Amino acid sequence: MPYEAAQSPVAPSSASRLWTAGASAGVSVVVLLVLAVFHPQIAGPLIGGALLVTVFTWAVNRRPRRASVLGEVPEDVAPQTQATAADQRLLENAFEALADPVLVVSGGEADDIAGRRVVLANAAARELFRIQREGALLVSAVREPSVLEAVDEALFGGIARTTDYAGVGAQTRHWRALTRPLAAPANDGTLALLVLRDETDVRRMELMRVDFLANASHELKTPLASLAGFIETLKGHAKDDPKARDRFLDIMAVQADRMSRLVADLLSLSRIELNEHVPPSGRVDLARAAVDVMDAVSILSAERSVSVLMQDRDLSAPVNGDRDEIVQVVQNLVDNAIKYSPSGDTVDIVIRPDVSLDEAAAPWSGGNREGGITRLPLVTPDREPGKRYAAITVRDHGPGMAREHLPRLTERFYRVEGQKSGERQGTGLGLAIVKHIVNRHRGGLTVESAPGQGAVFTAYFPVAEKRAAAQTPAA
Repeated sequence: MPYEAAQSPVAPSSASRLWTAGASAGVSVVVLLVLAVFHPQIAGPLIGGALLVTVFTWAVNRRPRRASVLGEVPEDVAPQTQATAADQRLLENAFEALADPVLVVSGGEADDIAGRRVVLANAAARELFRIQREGALLVSAVREPSVLEAVDEALFGGIARTTDYAGVGAQTRHWRALTRPLAAPANDGTLALLVLRDETDVRRMELMRVDFLANASHELKTPLASLAGFIETLKGHAKDDPKARDRFLDIMAVQADRMSRLVADLLSLSRIELNEHVPPSGRVDLARAAVDVMDAVSILSAERSVSVLMQDRDLSAPVNGDRDEIVQVVQNLVDNAIKYSPSGDTVDIVIRPDVSLDEAAAPWSGGNREGGITRLPLVTPDREPGKRYAAITVRDHGPGMAREHLPRLTERFYRVEGQKSGERQGTGLGLAIVKHIVNRHRGGLTVESAPGQGAVFTAYFPVAEKRAAAQTPAA
């Protein structure tokens, strides 16, 4: 941050100090000459002393000065000036260390919006907007009209404002922009201060609370009413009927189990949504996660007489991600495929360890639309040049779905009419959880299906960077 050097009255220039020393020596010489003429008996000692004083004064004024950002200052003359320079360096370090993006903006002409330039940007602002420390156009960094309007009001109207807005992109972030007029040095035009505060976590927590209460109250109403009815029946005329009591208790156990899974899924979904804007930093082998899921669902697949097959179980497909969440994605996709597969059929899992974005999102059927197969992207990541992905595809041979159902598959509690998922009814949150996990991982999700043609789900995640090879010590 540029600051003007403070001038201290106790730190005169080198020329003025030398001139002062010379003038003092001249006056001393004149006085000594007068004394030598009128009082020769005392002139000798005074001349010696005057010479010593003159030499001392000259040496003091000629001694080296310590250079500083505030100019040449004697080490023992300007302690206040030295303290000011240290304070300025401290302020600059504090400005750079601020977690909130901070911009100082110059106004230019009032009717020239392209003339707004960033005079100064701290490290957080430079990282967010990908701009230099100074000199960037404001409109190239901030494109929100309400924020640009607030900056203009601060520049030319002296008005301070607070503006809330949502950033665009696959992961929406909520910002609060504080704009304030800023006093500018003379002849520097008008300045404004723009501070951005990320309130994404606050907004997500509030939405999570509201959504959880709304969804829980709506979805728990039916099983709770069922439980209350059966309890009332058991307390009444079915109290002494062992056969009816056992049947009702079995139904109540199923409803209680469904409520337990519903609450668990709601909590899981809320937790994922809360951290959706924060990309995971771990490393997971997608193929190994798929193998672990196959082992975990072996009992369920055996009960349904459905085989789960995976090509090349020894494949390696490292991706950036959270292991528990990656496993949950694979688990939910495989569970759905097993539930909707006919008895004696198969569920196919295919891993592709290194593909481009276009290859990962390409139709599994190769673009063949025979049988009315429809492909739809449910989550699409931001396109980054050279980005590679690892994809997992789960295919079943069940009843399939009509085209109009595909866009709503990831909605909470949405169920396709006319499809049965067995005695263990789902919560309707599985694909919603998959969508938010994939979105958090900056990946993608597609579906292909048609009535009678089964369903194909493909989830893909960014490939993890290769680890540096371990260096072997020299012999």
